[in-house]
Amino acid sequence: MLHLFKYHYRSVVVRWRSTIATVLGLALVIAVFVLIQSLAVGIEKSSGNTGDPRNLLITRQGALAETTSVVTREQFNIIRYLPAVARDAAGTPLASGDVLIIVNLPRRDGTGSANVMLRGLAPAGIALRPQVSLVEGRWFEPGRREVVASRRLANRFADLHLGGKFKSGGVELTVVGLFDGQRSAFDSELWLDADEARSAFERPDYSSMLLRPATDDALAEIRKALEADRRLKMKVVREVDYYKEQTRTAGPIKWLGNGLAIVMSIGALFAAMNTLYASVGARTREIGTLRVLGYRRRSILLGFLLEGALIAGFGGALGCAIAYFGWNGYSTGTLGWETFTEVVFDFQITPALAAKGILFAIGVGLIGSFLPALRAARLPVIASLKSA
Repeated sequence: MLHLFKYHYRSVVVRWRSTIATVLGLALVIAVFVLIQSLAVGIEKSSGNTGDPRNLLITRQGALAETTSVVTREQFNIIRYLPAVARDAAGTPLASGDVLIIVNLPRRDGTGSANVMLRGLAPAGIALRPQVSLVEGRWFEPGRREVVASRRLANRFADLHLGGKFKSGGVELTVVGLFDGQRSAFDSELWLDADEARSAFERPDYSSMLLRPATDDALAEIRKALEADRRLKMKVVREVDYYKEQTRTAGPIKWLGNGLAIVMSIGALFAAMNTLYASVGARTREIGTLRVLGYRRRSILLGFLLEGALIAGFGGALGCAIAYFGWNGYSTGTLGWETFTEVVFDFQITPALAAKGILFAIGVGLIGSFLPALRAARLPVIASLKSA
């Protein structure tokens, strides 16, 4: 059997022109498949990388996201002074009421505009998000119409550079700093003072609330206290769990990737099938010789299937390499289905995704080579040897 495998390997090398054509065709299919899937992986990683496991996020019961939630000022004051809430050195509760506002901004490249998330938060809200660090300028000052923008958003939208100004809802805001969210969901936001956001955009209440429990066991205590108080109808989750759930944007991208892969794989199937049919026709006498040497039909069938899988495997590996070296880590953005705002993320080509692409290519090769392999296995020995 080893000699049969060597024969098919040498056949792939000798017929290098048709092999290269098939490999390149499959490589393009797999590169597109992997790139589209990497968009979904990038969104999921961005959300999964967001938040502090010590924090609790509080929203109104029934709200699917912060943008559809309301926390009144009365509720905020009741919750933040619960005994289970941690306090800083000055005795101030580590809690922040956040106001989420959607603003429309022009893109830097002049291709139109898009919605961007503007988050109003208290100074404690900055301290509760240690993964966000200031890289240029300064933080906003309470009571002033100042914002701090994500550096990655500043690269995509006009007027978000340091010192830039933009208007929204009749309010002019000045960018006084840029921050780095370490490839988290915060990279898709602008920040300003919560009270200034409520005043400037006429929002009487908060959208959500972020706090830190005093102890690891305080989560159950806080949840029990909120459920027992009829004035409060709140949902309490860990901040990291909330952002992990906010990945619905990745679903349509995965469906798109799978759909495109199916359509493109049909063309790849016919290409592989056509190549192997031509190969079988050119090697009729060789196949007959293999039969005379004692190789059975099932061995011939298996050999041609392995040859198709080998060619497809090369194509899959090349496609993954093209996707990885050309696009891995490239920053882009899309519309978030949860908030209908710009979501910034990176192409993330992981080892698991590359393995999925190669396996998909091998599957295409096996399916595309089955009929030609079956024809080769069924060729009559005498007729094969008499062929010119």
